[in-house]
Amino acid sequence: MCSGSFAKCVGISLLPLSVVCVLCNILLFFPGGEPTDSGNISAEVWYSGGLVGSGLLMIFPALVFLGLKNNDCCGCCGNESCGRRFAMLSSILFAGVGVLGAGYSVVVSAVAINRGPWCLVHNGSTSAWTYPFETSDYLSNSSSWSECVEPVDVVSWNLSLFSVLLAMALVQLVLCAVQVVNGLLGALCGDCCCGGVSVSSA
Repeated sequence: MCSGSFAKCVGISLLPLSVVCVLCNILLFFPGGEPTDSGNISAEVWYSGGLVGSGLLMIFPALVFLGLKNNDCCGCCGNESCGRRFAMLSSILFAGVGVLGAGYSVVVSAVAINRGPWCLVHNGSTSAWTYPFETSDYLSNSSSWSECVEPVDVVSWNLSLFSVLLAMALVQLVLCAVQVVNGLLGALCGDCCCGGVSVSSA
């Protein structure tokens, strides 16, 4: 497959992943599916890994990759092949932005899953908002989830959405990393390399 066509496939794949990440991050602002006070939302939700990292930052690389197949950068001193090579080389920069965005989302999601949600916990006659699972392995002990009184079902809500965010961001990270390699090959070999021979000028 030609490097430009492959980049287009990467771009097509990144767009729906970005939309899913944005939707997941928006839903996280409504723990348990209900609106709540801004002070009752986990800090990791406000870091907006899905909105910024896997969402907005991923839109730019996706759009650039979509247009690479037909982008010759207006030629290069009248040489279309040279222009296409430069376009593929410049795509590496956007792929790097995608890697950073997806990496940020991966880190935020992993921290959120490990830390658990911010919720209301009853301790005898007192109640307090805290991270009750910060020092415990709540993932292997679902019976402890009942410690979170409010928001209702916040543990399963956060865990599900952050898990989806983590998975989507990892896929984006791999796709952007592959595009870095594809961009290098496209810059070195031209738009198409068949049997080690560039056919981009054909």
